[in-house]
Amino acid sequence: MDATNLYNGGLTAEQFLFYEMRIVSKMYVQGKSLEEILETVKRDNLFQYPTERQVSRLTRACYRRLVALGNEKLTHEIATAPVEVAKQINLYAMMRYNRLVREFMINLIGEKYRLQDFSFTRKDTNVFFSQLQEQNDDVAKWSEQTITKLKQVLTKCLIETEMLDSIKDTTLNPIFISEELENGIKDNNDLSALAAFNSFR
Repeated sequence: MDATNLYNGGLTAEQFLFYEMRIVSKMYVQGKSLEEILETVKRDNLFQYPTERQVSRLTRACYRRLVALGNEKLTHEIATAPVEVAKQINLYAMMRYNRLVREFMINLIGEKYRLQDFSFTRKDTNVFFSQLQEQNDDVAKWSEQTITKLKQVLTKCLIETEMLDSIKDTTLNPIFISEELENGIKDNNDLSALAAFNSFR
């Protein structure tokens, strides 16, 4: 699982990418290669981005998330499930691919759900990043600008999955994990990830 590798600040550019993930996953489940997917996305302007350079980078990011997800059923669900279900699975794919997202979701958000502590403030994310910087030399080298941007992206992930209502909101919503995602996490034998979606069964 890629999430166990080095911390990666690339999330500043990659973001949540839900609609891009929908597009790429539909081709991925058809067995198309990264090169074929890239060609189709560019040729048909599927992302509707202004520059082709961005298209290549973000198509690759989506593809790598699907590989990291490592679950055919969940990949199919991203492509076809109702939006709220597919968005939860997309966040899980991000957790599988990006160590920073995984630790934020399990160690901070999952722990809050476990304790039934639904408060969520700027202080929480500040403490999370401060501890990370103390523990990891690579993260300690990130600029303040990068960390500010990462905080914004992580908060946006919470909003996209309805864990948070808005950027200014300070209360987590006690969400319900979709059955599809819960089964997929269990199939992956990745039970620690359940906490991030308020599931402790």
